[in-house]
Amino acid sequence: MDALEKTKKYMKGTTTVGIACKEGVVLVSDKRATMGTLIAHRIVQKSFRIDKHLGATVAGAVGDAQALIRWIQAEARLYRMRHGEEMSTEAAATLMGNILFSSRYYPMIVQVIVGGYDYKGARLFSLDPLGSSIEDKLVATGSGSPVAYGVLEDNYNENLPLSECTKIGVRALRAALKRDAMTGDGIDVIEITKEGFRKLSEDEVKKITKAL
Repeated sequence: MDALEKTKKYMKGTTTVGIACKEGVVLVSDKRATMGTLIAHRIVQKSFRIDKHLGATVAGAVGDAQALIRWIQAEARLYRMRHGEEMSTEAAATLMGNILFSSRYYPMIVQVIVGGYDYKGARLFSLDPLGSSIEDKLVATGSGSPVAYGVLEDNYNENLPLSECTKIGVRALRAALKRDAMTGDGIDVIEITKEGFRKLSEDEVKKITKAL
């Protein structure tokens, strides 16, 4: 069994979604952490701010995810200090991919979605535990991703406004909540535009959910 097959044995919880459109990027995640069939925690952060224009979601082992996010947050701050400008979305995704690749023999058990808005506009990348970094417009990770992908593929097009993409992301996550036992306990939503990083409040998310 190779390293990727070994990591797949442990990557069994969570649903996270990333959507890119012309106006920006939407990142959506649930809040449940599981240990097998046990719900270990009901309020877990899976969506993170990397910089004022960058964010990420994680699925997989909590310890590995937290360590990787702390690492890239520090690198983004150092880059801004050294160069006087922000790290691009592609550079952040490439660096995270290199970190994961360097650990491929003892892999970090994580799937990551990196999204941001920089001088090239809104961009979205997916990363696997062995370090591949692939740009896309739609990404879903975790055990509920097959359900989420069904909603995303059926409703998305690149010309939609950001508000509609947010609704589609929430709808996809809500579908996963209903059908995947390892996904649940609420929804976190992040929007990243040329104005920067913004996490929606619980009231805003509830309002979107009720309107669907």
